[in-house]
Amino acid sequence: MSDSSVDYDKLLDKINLWAQEIGFSQVGISDIDLSEAESHLQNWLAKGFHADMDFMHKHGSMRTHPAELHENTIRIISLRFDYSNKTIIPYEDVLTQPDKGAISRYAMGRDYHKLIRKKLKVLAEKIKLEVKGFNYRVFTDSAPVMEKAIAEKAGLGWIGKHSNLLNSKAGSYFFLGEIYTNIPLPISNKASFHCGSCTKCIDVCPTKAIVAPFQVDARKCISYLTIEHKGAIPQEFHQAMGNRIYGCDDCQMVCPWNKFTQDAKVSDFLPRNQFDEPDLEELMSWDKEKFLKNTEGSPIRRIGFESWQRNLQIAIKNKP
Repeated sequence: MSDSSVDYDKLLDKINLWAQEIGFSQVGISDIDLSEAESHLQNWLAKGFHADMDFMHKHGSMRTHPAELHENTIRIISLRFDYSNKTIIPYEDVLTQPDKGAISRYAMGRDYHKLIRKKLKVLAEKIKLEVKGFNYRVFTDSAPVMEKAIAEKAGLGWIGKHSNLLNSKAGSYFFLGEIYTNIPLPISNKASFHCGSCTKCIDVCPTKAIVAPFQVDARKCISYLTIEHKGAIPQEFHQAMGNRIYGCDDCQMVCPWNKFTQDAKVSDFLPRNQFDEPDLEELMSWDKEKFLKNTEGSPIRRIGFESWQRNLQIAIKNKP
């Protein structure tokens, strides 16, 4: 039950201010009607585009019905957290150096999950001091949450043809976080679509994984193959992988909206171990102990030593 003594418009102003102070770049509010996203998800799953990512369907309707995931949820506070930094070596430059490894820009520094979740909780606790009966649960790329669809409804950006979220003032190099809550905050206007007739992301995909606008076949996607996929990567994709050893940013690299990319407000995502331009042979020399030590606190660690070596072997094999 909402607190009738609260002016929710003024509270939202405070939330925006607090979020900026904590390090977030943008806040938006959505309702919990995800029926449009649910239809798209079901069609995607039916085509088998999720590959062996069983977590995309094993939670049933919980993913598209937020109140099933967290009881009494009526609003979602969606937040943007920028991670890029213009001082690091550009991803496109690394792709031209076959003796170097190309790593997705989000994964070069600290693992974002704990950092952003902690900041979300700080924000939520500030709200809790203002609203009697405030109840919440925080998420960031965790649990069955339709992050991009929620962020689009909350006005943080629109879902581009590559299926990533795009913001007209910040491009796409940012993380998302959510606070599911039971208070009736005023809902933001949904973001409008601004890709027009551009198909740069579709055209550049090394493995043609973007099979149609808004349709990514994970079975062909280098990000999926190098991170989520276990076991051998099909031979047909080896050459196209080039020197990409963890993820793939090609579709973001060519997007015209990324000329507006915003630098991160924190230093946590700056490259560790020269992960913006690592030497493939040096990485290959790491044993398991060194891999675990050098990827401590990094999102790279979760793929495990075996998958890391698998990716490196393909990249080294692709050297001319």
